[in-house]
Amino acid sequence: MFLLIELYNFLNKMGILKIYERVLEREIDKGRVPKHVGIIMDGNRRTAKELKKPITYGHYLGAEKIREVLRWCINLDIKVITVYAFSMENFRRPKDEVRALMDLFKKKFIEVAEDEEIHKYKVRVRAIGRTNKLPKDVQEAIRYAEEKTKNYSNYFLNVAIAYGGQQEIVDAVKKIAKKVKNNELDIEDITEETISKHLYTSNLPHPNPDLIIRTSGEERISNFLTWQSSYSELYFCETYWPLFRKIDFLRAIRDYQRRERRFGR
Repeated sequence: MFLLIELYNFLNKMGILKIYERVLEREIDKGRVPKHVGIIMDGNRRTAKELKKPITYGHYLGAEKIREVLRWCINLDIKVITVYAFSMENFRRPKDEVRALMDLFKKKFIEVAEDEEIHKYKVRVRAIGRTNKLPKDVQEAIRYAEEKTKNYSNYFLNVAIAYGGQQEIVDAVKKIAKKVKNNELDIEDITEETISKHLYTSNLPHPNPDLIIRTSGEERISNFLTWQSSYSELYFCETYWPLFRKIDFLRAIRDYQRRERRFGR
């Protein structure tokens, strides 16, 4: 991977990547882009290791990359982006790393709330997950970002934090069970739509991702949008998340457009 980083830097300096970007952009049909893209941002720690930097540096680079990718999505008029920032399982990581991540989340939610581009393009920012498990200061930063963008509806940025797809379904089932118990819902009326309406993504104009991108070469969903991804197209990219390039993104969109979506038919 280190050699690939060096090669990328060389090609970038030569301007070759910009030429390739323009070629890819011409191949994209802007009338058929996915409405909702989910991203499993994998490879922060491995990037730091390759660069011989502390793990926290990899997480910092990964957080900065979100801003860049959001800009690419807006340029293609992709309406909804959901990024997998921190899973329930991630709480088991070393305490120092978790604390550093929490400090980073707090900082970034405050930054995004005050970001000029967020307000220019009217991006609504939300955290999805069991956010009550997060430190109070992180919860406050999340509320600040959500409050500052609550009236926007041009684009939607969802940050899956303290999130697990199975846990999301459990939370939905509990809400439904409570309604049944209170005679607000008949058990025979429970359908797939009922469950969908009780998920974290129920407020979105396009709650189910058309395309899920995972970086770093791993080929699994890792408990991300378990219910919503039933018919999503999956794209696996070798590049580590902090090193994710526009050409990687455009390749994913091009690949998506070349597929025939069947939705189980």
